[in-house]
Amino acid sequence: MTSILSQLSDAARSVVSTAGPSVVRIAGGWRPASGVVVADGTILTNAHNVRGADVLVTYTDGRTAVGTMAGTDIDGDLAVIHADTTGITPVIWAPDEAAAVGDVVFALAATLDGCRLTVGFVSGVARTFRGPRGRRIGGSLEHTAPMAPGSSGSALLDADGRLMGLNTNRIDGGFYLAIPADGALRTRVTALGRGESRERPHLGVGLAPAGVARRMRRAVGLPELDGALVRDVEAESPAERAGITGGDLIVGSGVSVIRDADDLSDALAAAIGGHIELTIVRGADERRVTVDLTAD
Repeated sequence: MTSILSQLSDAARSVVSTAGPSVVRIAGGWRPASGVVVADGTILTNAHNVRGADVLVTYTDGRTAVGTMAGTDIDGDLAVIHADTTGITPVIWAPDEAAAVGDVVFALAATLDGCRLTVGFVSGVARTFRGPRGRRIGGSLEHTAPMAPGSSGSALLDADGRLMGLNTNRIDGGFYLAIPADGALRTRVTALGRGESRERPHLGVGLAPAGVARRMRRAVGLPELDGALVRDVEAESPAERAGITGGDLIVGSGVSVIRDADDLSDALAAAIGGHIELTIVRGADERRVTVDLTAD
């Protein structure tokens, strides 16, 4: 047991030495948070940690710099900041191999006094949470390394100090979620760093709460169906131009079944070429409509 604890302690010190300088304190949102230097002049954090164009960045050695927002993906809860990171070695990205339940992880967050390190285990994979605007974010790593308030945007690291994920959300029971630092995240960071702020396609409909569609259809003697029930349609929106009206039940996209608002959001995010084919049920009639998502 002593040997195991000694090895864990050695790994912890190595993680702080390797990755500590690359974890920074961010002040530019509702409260201070953390960020990670992922490339020269580039800091990654959560979108919910920043407001406005300027961000105050504090490094572990006490230096400060004014950073500017490069790009944001609000629905993905990501933001990239450009700042002077001279003398800071960017964090090393972990290999793309999927993390497994039981992997040892270290959470490294920035504080007023430097950094805070905690240790835990990967307790789950492919977890889901809600972004700042309620969109579903999937594929997250769940772990048990405790984090204090203000730790969102901090680094989740492996025993070699390599970035496994961006700590983002605290959930019940003392568990935490991190957006995995995989190839997809690296691609998004590069795009955001170029100023390509990401906006999900906008359909322009208000949806009724889940379960309402079945009750309403049952009340008027129609077969019960799952789907995203359109409550209202925005004027001049892609949905209105495609002929979608209030009361329509969206039940499919291409060959995919749509059971609720989350399925519809996923389908919109995966739309190719700015168009999406939706299957809707109006009364007892099923029809297909092609929506031009660029017509907004």
